[in-house]
Amino acid sequence: MNPGSPRWDEEGAALLVTLVVALLLMVMSLALLELVWQESLSAHVGKQAAIVQQLADAAGEVVIGWFHDPATVPPMIAPVLEKRFIASDGTPTFFDQNGRSQFVGTPERPDIVLDASDPTHDHVLNDPDRGLFRNMAEWGTIRLMKIYAPIKPGLLCTVEVTVEMNQPTSFSTPLRQSINMQLEALELPVLRSGIRAGGHLDLLSDDHGVSGVHWASAVSGGHVVVRRVADIPLLNPSASLTGLSYGESTVLEDRWMQLWVGGLVQAIESSSNDSPLPANVHQGQAPPGFPLERWEYEQLKQTAMRFGSYYALGADGLLYEDGVMEVGSGLSPSQVFTSRQVGDQQGLIFVDTLDRSAPRADNLGIVSITGPYFEGVAVIQGHVRLRFSGSGNRLTVLSPRDTSGGRTTVGLTGIHFNGVLYAAGNIMVESPVKVYGAVVAEGHIQAPDGQGRLEVWHDDDMSWSLFRGLPVVYRASGTWRGQY
Repeated sequence: MNPGSPRWDEEGAALLVTLVVALLLMVMSLALLELVWQESLSAHVGKQAAIVQQLADAAGEVVIGWFHDPATVPPMIAPVLEKRFIASDGTPTFFDQNGRSQFVGTPERPDIVLDASDPTHDHVLNDPDRGLFRNMAEWGTIRLMKIYAPIKPGLLCTVEVTVEMNQPTSFSTPLRQSINMQLEALELPVLRSGIRAGGHLDLLSDDHGVSGVHWASAVSGGHVVVRRVADIPLLNPSASLTGLSYGESTVLEDRWMQLWVGGLVQAIESSSNDSPLPANVHQGQAPPGFPLERWEYEQLKQTAMRFGSYYALGADGLLYEDGVMEVGSGLSPSQVFTSRQVGDQQGLIFVDTLDRSAPRADNLGIVSITGPYFEGVAVIQGHVRLRFSGSGNRLTVLSPRDTSGGRTTVGLTGIHFNGVLYAAGNIMVESPVKVYGAVVAEGHIQAPDGQGRLEVWHDDDMSWSLFRGLPVVYRASGTWRGQY
């Protein structure tokens, strides 16, 4: 075929078109490969960023945990985290009388700093066996942690944490991220008494046991009724820490027991041969013992709505979660105030008054707690009837701190209530009830038929405003910030 012929021209044009198409396909393939590469790189970087952010968040949660469990705090910084001020009611607090936080540092001069560039600090932070963040070692390390003054007045502190991924990859160098958040404190009044009644208090006994308090004081604003004066436990700084109830002990004594009475001690079975009141009984106290440790209605209500459970009490005696009074949605008190086993912590449960306003004499309902075991903080804005069933549970707890700050592990048996029972009205004890924690009534604590017995082992953590199921500090809303 001769060049220049029509057929030659057609074949040449076709070859040129084929070459152009092949070139375009090659360019498109290269572009697709580049796109796939970029997508893979972006996905990997995104995965790394998510891991780094989770590490930083976890480090911030560890700091929050320090405030809840002082035993986990590194000794080198523990003193800085302790409450340094005393409120007007004598309770420890993070804030001075003007509401300023005890944390006053700056980012340049923080109250607390742990810098991994310092080998000692790196050991505290990242040691694979004992470091604070050893469980994160597979993913990354903590490079810097700071705690300093809050930016917003009224908050507790600022926590700043910088974390880094462990190894570089073929895609990128290790990522670092810093987070910055503000912490807020929930400061409830401490509970230093095992039993406290604003009115009268029945501490009765029968052939099976004796009412009373272990490891703290009992306080009554009115009279205290006992069966016999000899049933009042004696104060003995050398008393053993066996965990035995008073009914199981040959000698009724305790290391911390004081009985503060606003009125008089009245014995049902009295005679001319009665012993005088022991030295740890203080009658005619006004106010009795410590100031009344009152938990404010509105504060507890808002706290329950945010961190716990809020219930309205219906005229039918049922409890309605979040105050929603829908037919068929009410729960019995036994459903609400029951834990299946030790460790089934129910947290803060707040039961409101009948009209959902601050408690008065005419708006208090009655809540009956009748389950076998409960673990939590029960705040009842009304009257309470206690009639526990069953033999209770065994707990392993810590005794109060001794003069050196040490505590002893003690086994308790037959515990029905593990936590706080706080009633705005009266508490009627209608069965033998054993409590680890504290029982408080703004009204009377009574055994109406003379058969109820109340025995309390005080949880010393409550003397330091530490209540299981309630936060000591928490992340203030809207304060989290992250930066690379």
